[in-house]
Amino acid sequence: MPPDARIAWTAARQHGAVSAEQLERAGLTRAGIHRRVAAGWLHRVHRGVYAVGHPGLTDLGRWMAAVLAGGPEAALSHRSAAALWGLRPDVRVVEITVPGRRRRGPAGVVVHAGALHPLEAVAEGVRVTTVPRTLLDLAEVLPVREVVAAIDRATARRLFAADAGRATMARATGRRGLRTLRAALLVTRPQDVLTRSELERRALRLIRDARLPRPEVNAPLLGHEVDLLWRDRRLAVELDGRAFHDTPNAFEADRRRDADRLARGWRVLRLTWRQVVADPAWVASRLGAVLASGGEDRR
Repeated sequence: MPPDARIAWTAARQHGAVSAEQLERAGLTRAGIHRRVAAGWLHRVHRGVYAVGHPGLTDLGRWMAAVLAGGPEAALSHRSAAALWGLRPDVRVVEITVPGRRRRGPAGVVVHAGALHPLEAVAEGVRVTTVPRTLLDLAEVLPVREVVAAIDRATARRLFAADAGRATMARATGRRGLRTLRAALLVTRPQDVLTRSELERRALRLIRDARLPRPEVNAPLLGHEVDLLWRDRRLAVELDGRAFHDTPNAFEADRRRDADRLARGWRVLRLTWRQVVADPAWVASRLGAVLASGGEDRR
């Protein structure tokens, strides 16, 4: 393949950006690169990085150019990685992470120093940190409320796997963003931070603080176990830790059990872990209202 054809093929796979090293591997000399720059076929983006054909790059092209400028081990990270994953709006300054010491990047690029575990960076066109690693990086540069919003978007897009998140945090010992990330997860995904018994203790504490009747915990009812049960009020409460059900069958099974209980005269109330942890006052008021509305035993 002629050098220019090889360069065009590489640029097409990299959103219009190529490195000087790639140009040389395609067969160009330094003089050949300079001639193509002078002819307007190559356009310098950063030192050693060029746009092919025209100077206008898409967002993916800008990100790719910054990663190429950082070297073979660089990865798009922080706010830029969050923009690529659709977790935050894009910002014009591009952020990348490279191993070793922090150094100054080219104009318009912020270089963060940090080790990247092989499982914390993926290469799909643009080498970028994974979603859990991106959230950890965001927790070092953003307030909790903005990290909460990013986690919510990741959860809604089904981009956040609890196991991967826990693995990333386990490797993050000493990272200053770890505390902020845990605080944000406690709001958005408490099931990733708390055990079920810890959640039940929090639920019982808010019930006690609201001076509501104490329920049975993990009580049998119609062949299934109920998280919280007030038999005399015929009220069953389920604490749902999943923001999204793993499968349609799980959602269907939950609703079938609810319908069976309602048909037998039981009231069913579902509360999420997030509601119990982040808004206990609302949960207490809701429980109080439901308990007050059905005090008689109608068996």
